[in-house]
Amino acid sequence: MNITCILMPNFALKCEQLKNPQMAAANTVIAGGTGSRKCVFNHAPDLRGLENGMPLEQALGLYGDIDVLDADLALYHSLFNTILDRLQAKTPLLEGAGPGTVYTCMQGMQLIYPDEEAFINALKEAIPPVFEARFGIAGGKFPALLAASVSPPGQFKSLAGNSSSFIQNMPCSCLPVSPKIKARLAAFGLKTLGQLARLEPGALGSQFGPEGRRIWELANGQDSETLNPRPSREIIEESMELDPVTISLDILLLCLEGMLNRALATLLPRGMGIICADIWTRTTNGQHCRKSIHFKQAATGTRAALARIKSVLEACPQPGPVEELGMMATASSCLSGRQKSLLPEIRSKDNFLSEMRQLEFKLGSPKVFKFKEVEPWSRIPERRHVLSPLNG
Repeated sequence: MNITCILMPNFALKCEQLKNPQMAAANTVIAGGTGSRKCVFNHAPDLRGLENGMPLEQALGLYGDIDVLDADLALYHSLFNTILDRLQAKTPLLEGAGPGTVYTCMQGMQLIYPDEEAFINALKEAIPPVFEARFGIAGGKFPALLAASVSPPGQFKSLAGNSSSFIQNMPCSCLPVSPKIKARLAAFGLKTLGQLARLEPGALGSQFGPEGRRIWELANGQDSETLNPRPSREIIEESMELDPVTISLDILLLCLEGMLNRALATLLPRGMGIICADIWTRTTNGQHCRKSIHFKQAATGTRAALARIKSVLEACPQPGPVEELGMMATASSCLSGRQKSLLPEIRSKDNFLSEMRQLEFKLGSPKVFKFKEVEPWSRIPERRHVLSPLNG
């Protein structure tokens, strides 16, 4: 199965440009983290030598006159999810791998899209041109990502058949590893993936542990990671002006309770619950506050959802009297409930299995397995045992 990668380089920087068109993007670094332990989250492409994930102090040592912005993660995720929603109208098989990177495929959609070019053109329609999306098609996620990284904006590169010759010419800096590991690879004189591919996997494993084996597989074009489709979602937005203005949390919660009731009245008959609520306010002095509140399990009751929202808002007081309040509720299919056992040991096991189901529901595929005996008499070791999904 060929996988298509949609790459939107410098996604966070483009989001900041949308928010502030007068920003000097060519000299800007976006920093993430808390306190003094901040790292480069995104940076202008003209700032050579900087890498996402490197300490901010190191970046300031290379460029002392750069403009540093704090990462607005709520904004990036909101815009990215909006793009994912638009892409999901084109194809149901869609995985968001972090803001700016999307994986999808054409499987089962040949009647709608006769060829790769028609599929790419449909995807382009769902992405605002400002993000300069690039597309890559290959037999795995990593080769598709590399193909997209060398594709011109708005175009695609397809790696037909064996992609190893293309991959081996790519630099080691394109590996999805930490800057520390990239620096160690450079210190060993390893510059291209072809050099890594010619090494023994055991040599990389002795230097980098379990991640060394993964590095060797990627350098040889071996990426068996499957596509984890994103569950279908629905967005419900509401806002209201407050007259008179208020600083009372109780009044804000009362207004949010009405919004939640109306949203759930629409969602519950269709077997959906709220997985995320973006609460925003506008104060009389023009300041905007926004908090993204995620629920561990799709919320189907107003009381539980409001308690979670209250705990978050209590820790983030408003900067002034609120004159406008809004909520954007993201809904998804919710898991069906089941009666709990009266026996503590069974209830503990049920809680554990419930956590596993939530994890599988979020990621789209089993992630926890059990070791199961199949043919213990077999002379072939691989046939004696098998890994089975824990909830299987």
